[in-house]
Amino acid sequence: MDHDKTGCQAPPEGPILCINNCGFFGSAATMNMCSKCHKDMMLKEEQAKLAASSIGNIMNGSSSSTGNEPVVAAANVDIPVISVEPKTVSVQPLFGSGSEGSGEAKPKDGPKRCSSCNKRVGLTGFNCRCGNLYCAVHRYSDKHSCPFDYRTAARDAIAKANPVVKAEKLDKI
Repeated sequence: MDHDKTGCQAPPEGPILCINNCGFFGSAATMNMCSKCHKDMMLKEEQAKLAASSIGNIMNGSSSSTGNEPVVAAANVDIPVISVEPKTVSVQPLFGSGSEGSGEAKPKDGPKRCSSCNKRVGLTGFNCRCGNLYCAVHRYSDKHSCPFDYRTAARDAIAKANPVVKAEKLDKI
């Protein structure tokens, strides 16, 4: 069958390189450009159209209030400049220790250590409910004489999770 009778196009001889010589392949649908170059060209065309229409509006002195065309400000606009004097504010640190020169509060400097044996724990440290960091040996509350009251905390959690429910009394018949 002949390609003219069926309406099909003959396949291209080979891939077509982008006409901008960027190294990618182009297609006939994008005017023999790669997708990136085609997109950049379309953006440049749109910007040129907007610039031309805004310059035309400025030269003619007409202002369109339709809202369809974006408004572009002219380059020769005088803006009054107000000088601002910088204020110096003295901030007193909330805690006495630490470096007074830095304005930011940093976490503990140095390696993380066990609160009981002062052993370096690194990433394997365990945070206790009392707020301290412990090694694998001292992680349990009975091993480091933890001041946290687990009994009261458990009672409060149970009381909060299980509120007292009272049913209304029924009248006897």
